Parts: sequence; structure tokens; C-alpha cells
Amino acid sequence: MQVTIVGAGLAGSEAAWQLAQAGLEVELVDMKPDNRPAAHTSEQFAELVCSNSLRSGNLQNAVGLIKEEMRRLGSLVMDAALATRVPAGDALAVDRQAFAEHITHALAAHPRIKRRCAALCELPAATAGEHVIATGPLTSPKLGQDIVRVTGSSRLYFYDAIAPIIAGDSIDRAIVFAASRYGKGAGDDYLNCPMNQTEYEAFLAALLAGECMPLHSFEEPKYFQGCMPVEVVGASGADALRFGAMKPVGLTDPRTGRRPYAVVQLRQEDKAGLAFNLVGFQTKLMHPAQRHVFRLIPGLAQAEFLRLGAIHRNTFLDSPSLLDARMRLVARPNLRFAGQLTGVEGYVESAAHGLLTARLLASDLGGRPLVPPPAESALGALYRHVRGELLLSGRPYEPQNVNWSMVPPPPPPPAVRKNEVKAWRLRRAVTAFESWAKTAGVALAPPTSPGGPVLDDA
Repeated sequence: MQVTIVGAGLAGSEAAWQLAQAGLEVELVDMKPDNRPAAHTSEQFAELVCSNSLRSGNLQNAVGLIKEEMRRLGSLVMDAALATRVPAGDALAVDRQAFAEHITHALAAHPRIKRRCAALCELPAATAGEHVIATGPLTSPKLGQDIVRVTGSSRLYFYDAIAPIIAGDSIDRAIVFAASRYGKGAGDDYLNCPMNQTEYEAFLAALLAGECMPLHSFEEPKYFQGCMPVEVVGASGADALRFGAMKPVGLTDPRTGRRPYAVVQLRQEDKAGLAFNLVGFQTKLMHPAQRHVFRLIPGLAQAEFLRLGAIHRNTFLDSPSLLDARMRLVARPNLRFAGQLTGVEGYVESAAHGLLTARLLASDLGGRPLVPPPAESALGALYRHVRGELLLSGRPYEPQNVNWSMVPPPPPPPAVRKNEVKAWRLRRAVTAFESWAKTAGVALAPPTSPGGPVLDDA
């Protein structure tokens, strides 16, 4: 049986490899080299456009763990990354050209993979056979329009404005207070970080001095009113934020008994209260600047960032409502979606989702449907995100990096002390992942360094 993969980025390349390794014939369709997108500079598969870093390699970070789970499942992307890595501390950085060449050569040499150059302008018909659509965040306008036609215009998003998300246990609750404006709602709908005038002015000065991400040549310097960068709003006037995202009206700081000069509100992002969003703080600040500036907010001095803010042109599906548990488009079950188009954020997550989608597809075609990885694992956490299992009622679906707020929380102290949480989560994740693999009959490569951060430089 043949499966067609559309898109040869990280998700499509990984999916093609996994399916071919499972014994299936694969046609890998990509628009390059004839129709190379403006964001790309080479004709290679799996081209890294914006960075040579695949982020942390430490297993105590969720993104480090998901890379190790991928490696143990025979990931081509991880094989290429480890073969082409360059020194970068505990981050997994690669030689971008060598990385893409490694993947391109491996796919071209595989006897069950055939390449075809074509630009898909519409979704394949329901009778067209099994397809995996992995066209990524820069899906062509024509294909995007057809996805809108098939799924409905409200189910595909073309602009991505996201605010930072921080770990709930890194918030200083002695400073931050729970309250809704004028006492509306349940009373604790938001956490509030109060600022006096001196703190606000110092924060604004740092915000305006922060280095911003440069626009790429393929991006338009245009912002929509509903997703203006916080630094752009701040630059429009000294009190613009105080009358916008940081307005203090209807709130009383219990420490002073008075209304603060300004307030940053935090909104709970998950059912367990492990993650909080900085409301209205979408930003183009560089990542180091975000960490510095936003830790000036009272109560966030020790903030652990689960996701950093961004504003960029993107395309992603409302996956929880459009895809089933096997990543099939409900309207056309012969089509599965993989990678960033499903609402996972980042190169690593895209490749991981491509791997997982391919594994689900191969097992379905083989008549032995694979149970998805457990919730305690990093791959299982990513799967739960795409399925919408972590969404609070009424919250829209948004792109997300893998992070520890996606997994079930550990038992509270004294069962697990705060300084033991990272090691405890790692042990639980590894145990659950290995148990799942054994039960499902999935072969795993051995851990690189049992008991340690397996991808660290050593």
C-alpha cells in the first residue's frame, strides 16, 4: 500500500521515514525545487529557516525528553541532529546545511520512498488514498483556501499572536493576588501582579529598550488591532498600557488596600493550574529580552517560562474540532495532518508530531491500532494538546510548545518536595513510556546514558 506525504519539512520528512521503515511505499510530494517558498534558501528537505537550535537537550526539560523519546523510536530527525550537532552548551544545535543534507540523502536513498515535485493547490479527494498533509506554517494560499472550503472559514487561522506562558509554581503568591475586576466571576478568575508608579515606569523603560526580533524578508511588518505587540502599544504613550492590557480599574491590592497604579493579569491556561498566560502580552521581543523584562513584573522575579511570546504569520487548524484521535480529518478520513499545521509550535514538536502521526497511520493500516503514548510522557503530552484535552472550557485552541504543564501534576508536598519535582517527573515519564512501548510491542533503542540527561554534551 502507498501513502502520500505532502510537505517535506521536519514533520513530513519524519513521517515519510517512519512509514517507509514500517514497510509501506511512500510518495513524498514537495513544491521544491520548482516552487521554492520565499522563506527557504535551499532545495534540501527539512530546512531549518530561523534557528540552528533544537532547544534544550536536558531530560529535565520537556523538550529534551521528547527528543529522547523520538530518538528511542528511531527518529530520522534526531539521527540527523545528533550526527550534525555543534557545540552549544546543553542545547542541541546543528549545522543547518549538514542537517538538511543528512535527511535529504537518507530519504532519497530509501528504497520505499519516491520523491515528486508538485505544489498542492487543494486537498486530495476522499477517494485519493491515504495522505498525510504536513505543509507547515507557510502553507500556500491556494491550499489554505481549500482547507477553509472543506473545514469552514472559522477553523483555520492565518495569524499567530501568542503571549508568554509561565509555570504556576514559579509565581510569588505573597505579591500576586487572585481577583476579578469589581468582584465579577468566581473571584479568582485571574491572578494580578500589582505595580506602583515607580515599578511601572521602570518596567515600561525596560520594555521599550528591549531588543526585538527582526522581520524576515518573507514577513510583512503589519499587525492586526487585536494582536498588537505589547512594546508597540507601550511606545504609543506613557499611559497606553495602563489604559489597555495593564489597566488596574476594579482591583484592590490586599497588601495596601488601594487600587494599584498598573496591573499585569495572569490567566489560568490548563485545568490543573500549572500554567498561566500573561494577558495581552504578545510580543516581538527577543527571547532573552522577554525573560529579563517580564521578570521585572512584581511577583514574576523567578518566573519559569513554558512558552515565550511571538507574533508571526502562521497557519494552523482548530485540531480538537477537526481531527479525530488518529489525526484524521473528520470530513475526509483518508487525510491525516501532521506537524505545525495541527497547532504544535516549534521544529522539535513538528517532527515529533510527524513521527506520532505516521506511527498511528502505519498501525491502523496494519490492523493493529497503536494506543497513543501515555499522558505522563512528552509525546503523550503533545498528543493531548492536539486533541484539546488540556483546554479550559471556552478557551480557543492555540499553538503550543511541549512543556511540563501538559502532563499530570505530581503529588503535592510532602509526597514530592518542590526541589524533587523535576527528577520525579522524569522518572515517571520514562517508566510510563517504557511500559507503554512494552505493552504495545513497540521497539525502543536503549537510553544513551541511563540516569542522566542523555543528550547533554559528554
